[in-house]
Order: sequence, then C-alpha cells, then structure tokens
Amino acid sequence: MSMIRDLRAAVRPSLRPSLRKPPTVTSPYANYDATRDPSASSAVVDCAVYRDGRRVDDRACLTPRGAMRQVQESGGFAWIGLHEPTEAEFAGIAAEFGLHPLAVEDAVHAHQRPKLERYDDTIFTVFKTIHYVEHAELTATSEVVETGEVMCFTGPDFVITVRHGGQGSLRNLRHRLQGEPELLGKGPSAVLHAIADHVVDGYIAVADAVELDIDQIEIDVFSPPAKGSTRGTDTGRIYQLKREVLEFKRAVTPLLRPMQLLSERPMRLVDPDIQKYFRDVADHLARVQEQVVAFDELLNSILQANLAQATVTQNEDMRKITSWAAIIAVPTAVCGVYGMNFDHMPELEWKYGYPMVLVGITAICFAIHRTLKRNGWL
Repeated sequence: MSMIRDLRAAVRPSLRPSLRKPPTVTSPYANYDATRDPSASSAVVDCAVYRDGRRVDDRACLTPRGAMRQVQESGGFAWIGLHEPTEAEFAGIAAEFGLHPLAVEDAVHAHQRPKLERYDDTIFTVFKTIHYVEHAELTATSEVVETGEVMCFTGPDFVITVRHGGQGSLRNLRHRLQGEPELLGKGPSAVLHAIADHVVDGYIAVADAVELDIDQIEIDVFSPPAKGSTRGTDTGRIYQLKREVLEFKRAVTPLLRPMQLLSERPMRLVDPDIQKYFRDVADHLARVQEQVVAFDELLNSILQANLAQATVTQNEDMRKITSWAAIIAVPTAVCGVYGMNFDHMPELEWKYGYPMVLVGITAICFAIHRTLKRNGWL
C-alpha cells in the first residue's frame, strides 16, 4: 500500500497536502477547512476513525486521506459521510478507497432502486429513505411521503455513506453509535446494520402515519356526504394517496432481498454477531412490506366503493329527473291537445270546462307523484 501511495503522489503532485502548519485550536473539529487536503471533498459532512469502538480525536482523521492513513497505521476503521457529492468531489475518495466505478456512478447520480452488490472486498448497499410529510388535511394534491437515498460502501476497514435528499440525516445515528462502543467495536458491519435498522424504523413510523390517513379516507367515503359535496372530491384524494403508497412500496419491496442476504448468507465483511441483528431488521421490513401491500389493496377497495357510490348517486339523480319529467308530461299533453284550435272539441262551450281540466291535470300529477314516491323514485 505504501508503494501505491508513493506512486499516486508522484503522478498527482497537485493532490499533495499543504505543508503549512495549521493554526492551533482547542477542538479537533474546529477550522476544518484549514486542515483539509486539496483532494478532500466539500461534500464531506463528517469523517472519523474508530478504534475499539471509540472515535479517535486526531486532527489527521478529519480528511478521508488522513483517516485512511490512520487506519493503515493504527487499525480500526474509517467512517466518512457525504451529502450529494458531484463526480469531481467523489473522484478522490473513490480512488483512495478503491471503489468500483459502477458503484461510484450509482452513488453520484442517485435515483437507484434498493439493492445490495458485492465488488471484491466492498459491499455496496442502496437504501431508500422515507419521510412522512405532515398536512392539516389530505387533498387531491397533497404530498404524503418524501423519499431520499442513502448509499453505503462497506469495506474491511471503512464505511462510506452517501446521502441524497433533504431527509434521512445520519448525524443522530452516528452520535448514538458513538455512545455504544461495544457495538461499534464490531467494525463496519455494525454501522451497516445501524443504517439499515434506522431506515426500516423510519418505514415503520411512516406506515403508522399513512394508516391514519387511510382510516380518515375510509370514514369520509362511507359517511353520508355533506350537503353540496360530491364524491368526485373523494376520488381525487384516494387516487393521490394511492400514488403516495405506491412510492412507499417501491422503496420497501426491493429491499427485502438484500436484507435476507445480509441476515441469512455468511459474508466475510459481516461479523457473525451482527448478522443476527440483521434478522430482526429483515423481520421488521417484512412486516412493513405486508402493511404497504395491504394499504394498496385497501385503497383499491375504497376507490371502487367510492366509484360505486358515485354511480348509485347518478342513478338516483336520473330517476328523480325521469320522475319529474313523467309528471310534467301530463299537463304538457293536455295543454297540447287543447291548443290545436279545432272547432269541435269536447267541453269547449262548457262553463266549468277550464277548471275541470285543471283539476284533472292536478289529480293525475298527484297520483303519479305519489306512486313514484312510494316506489322510491322521489
């Protein structure tokens, strides 16, 4: 490794770290830019070396190159976190850790489906993060879930996480792990498990929130409609929620196979003790996947029920219109007959002919109205 490092330094002299002595600071994390080498990425949000489960407070560990050098000299593993790096920003790190170009391309461009791939001594894992978007009322244009991505490169002595999107920060997760040195001492696979567990726990929370939205939709659909409201508004809300559930499903379902591999198949980079914990993550993920599939099927049923209700409402309206048309046909027919201006027509010369015709029209219309109402048409 030292020969390769010397050769890289000779070929790329512009990437050598500055020899200027950094300013003296009280915190090992202060003035981070002053200690970074030119190859360090501006997308790096945190970089540290962990030895025996504890973070090494050394200024040299604040850059990816320095962290790797510390690992090679003293052992432990490096954990580097990046947020939406560009190709240029990620190129130096990829070369330093020997990451496969295909995995690097996926990590930079994002929009990948959840998966697990092995490249020599590196495991490349893609997770879809899900965030529930709070809303006062679900509408036909409401955003219910927001997605992001976390890519994880796991090697024998390093973990590199690449995050895309505004959600799914791993800062709190890192702090929590630093408080559990026994777990973190298991190496990079412990970090991979913690990330998987963190993502799946997020799925569980989102599934519970989406279930409440579906319950509310179900209540609204099967409750009597408010005066002046139409079932069409419910249809738009149901369809929008179904689209959001579909996006949720695309994040959860493809992750089942990678979690099964991590929990069942022995891997050289995964500590046997940590593999047992992956089984728990896979079980939680399977439960969420079943929930999401049930949500999709339930929304299908609710949508069909809502459309059926709309059809019934339309049929009722058509029956009412037909009933009133039948009633109005009686005076229309009688008045049409007496408006033909023939000389010889019944009761034209009778004194009470006009009021009797009106009474006859009213009586017939009343009889028709009563019959239609008795049959449920009015």
